[in-house]
This record gives sequence, structure tokens and C-alpha cells, in this order.
Amino acid sequence: MPLREQEIALLRSELEMLMSERQSILRVVGAATALIASLDSERLPVGAVEAADMVATSINHLSEETLQDALAAVHAEIEEDSPAA
Repeated sequence: MPLREQEIALLRSELEMLMSERQSILRVVGAATALIASLDSERLPVGAVEAADMVATSINHLSEETLQDALAAVHAEIEEDSPAA
């Protein structure tokens, strides 16, 4: 196999590995997002609230598109807070 074809095959392999890893990370982020959204912070121990806040802050730094991809990876939807009546 010529060197150029070997380089292309190696790049293709690396890209496939990165895409697979991205999907795994999206599933973790999606699951974490769904978990954080369902928590009642008033009923959690202080340490758990601090950990949840750290995760939520990290999630909030994601782009909207990445967050939507993460939620789609775990088939989750986050309900918007309805305005108080």
C-alpha cells in the first residue's frame, strides 16, 4: 500500500475513533443533563448540590447544538419552566 493510502487509512481510522468517542461523551452529557434537570436541590445534601452545580455549570458552557445532540443521544427532553400564574 503506498504511503499516501496508508496515511488516508490512518486518518480515517482516527476520525472514526474520535466520532465514536464523541457519541459516548454525548451520551454521558445527555444523561447528566437529564439527571440534573430532574433534581430537587432543596432535598439534596449540600455536597450533592455543590457537585450538581459544578456539572450544571459545565453543561451551560456547551453550545446549544452540542447540548441538543447530547439530549438526543439519550432520547431526553428538558421541560422548560412554565411561568408562574
